Formats: sequence, structure tokens, C-alpha cells
Amino acid sequence: MNGYWDGPKPEPQARTIEEMRDVLADPGCTSDQPLYFMYRDLARSESDRNWLRQHHVRYDITVIPARTLCGEYVKTKGHYHTVNPAGELYPEIYEVLEGTGHYLLQTENADDVVMIEGTAGDKILIPPGYGHVTINPGREDLVMANLVSSEFSSNYGPYAELQGAAYYEMEGGALVKNPRYHDAPPVRYCNPVEVPDFGIEKEVALYELIGRPRSVAFLNHPEQFMEIFSDVTGGCLVMR
Repeated sequence: MNGYWDGPKPEPQARTIEEMRDVLADPGCTSDQPLYFMYRDLARSESDRNWLRQHHVRYDITVIPARTLCGEYVKTKGHYHTVNPAGELYPEIYEVLEGTGHYLLQTENADDVVMIEGTAGDKILIPPGYGHVTINPGREDLVMANLVSSEFSSNYGPYAELQGAAYYEMEGGALVKNPRYHDAPPVRYCNPVEVPDFGIEKEVALYELIGRPRSVAFLNHPEQFMEIFSDVTGGCLVMR
């Protein structure tokens, strides 16, 4: 991530095959290398860090090398978000810094499954109520940043219990349905969205939202901004 981060860089958290085995298409798959790396709670300056803490927001970078595991593209483990004090699930926003990412979103009962493809500069908004897995389908590293409430925590349990998301993306791009999701519908496809009023645009780096309270308020108070999520799961979706 050297080309995308010029601030202090902590040691990454590395996700190993043993931590991922319960969500893989082939749980017997082996790997002697970490599958991806997470750099959490980053800030370029102490003033930025203080601002992030004051507004209860965290900035992270994740690096997912281009690999396959027994025919399945490397992915993140997948998680849902917890509920905020108003009773709404926390959202999240990602930015692709390098490579191509496939963001597989699903409701907890998997009655809606959405795939969003992002390339460099694209912003991927995770609406309240959707869990998500990020897949690297390319031949180069996927480097992505995210902003999320520092008050939330990740719930990996539903993905682990059902051996991953409703679909696995296999080498070559085929989506294979996870048989544990008996009633999951076909995947819907969507383009990344922009919210210019909040500064969420392709040409604006996610880190530039630091210092703009209005631009990040939705991360802690999604109940006040539900209109910005409508395009993610509504009219922008395109069937393939």
C-alpha cells in the first residue's frame, strides 16, 4: 500500500486460511500464506486522528492479493454490522485504490443479493441491513480503503454458520450458489454510486472526507440519511 499511504503505518492484521476455512467453497483448501492484510485505524497526522476520534469514525486500508483457493477467488471473510443507538444497522463506505473489487452484499436472510464492481476511484456504499464480502477477481492486488463508525463491531457469525455468502465467485467469474441458502434469489448487479452533496464522488479520495462532518455523519446516524442508500439497493440495479 506504499503508493497510497504516506502516513504512519502500523503492522497489519493478516487473515489466515484457518480463520477463513469456515466460509470457503472448499473448507479443505490449504495455504501457507496470509490471504489478505488489514491496516486499521489509520491517520496521516495527529490532528486527523483527533478529528476521527471526535467524530467516531475509523479509516482503514485492506490489501487482498490476487489468488485463488481451490478454484475460488480470494475474498474477505464477510460480516454484518451491529445496531446503533437509534436501532439502525451501521453502514460503511469503501474506495477502490488499486485493482478491481467485487462487493457481494446480502440481507441477513439473503432475500436480496447484490454485486457491485468497483475499480480505482469508485466508492462502494454498504447500506444498513446488508452484510458484505469483498472479492478480488483480478490479476493484481486489490487495495481498498474504508470509512466506518468506530462504534460498530463486525458480526462474522452468520457467514461462518452458512459457510460463506449466498454465492461463491470461482475462477473465471462464475457465481456458484451456496447450497445452504435454499431460497436465495439470483444476484442483482449494480454500479457504484455517488452522493455529490456529501462529497462522495469518484474523483474525491475517501480520505478527503476527513474534516467534513456532514460527509461522514451518515456513518453513525444512518437513520437521518436513509435517502442516500436508496440508489444502492433500488433503481440503479441492473439485471444481467
